[in-house]
Amino acid sequence: MPLWQRIAVTLAAIVAASWGVAVLVETLLGLAVPSYLSGVVGGLAALPVWEFLKRVGPRR
Repeated sequence: MPLWQRIAVTLAAIVAASWGVAVLVETLLGLAVPSYLSGVVGGLAALPVWEFLKRVGPRR
């Protein structure tokens, strides 16, 4: 998988994870999640996604 595709998928995972956590906490607890906390969750989600995409790519 080319670098630009890995970056695009990783960014999508970051946005999805941070948005998902914000919606989940809002639904379950009725609290607004600070944006920096959503960003931390998104960043932590990006690490395994990036490693998975490196592993799944074609062998060189």
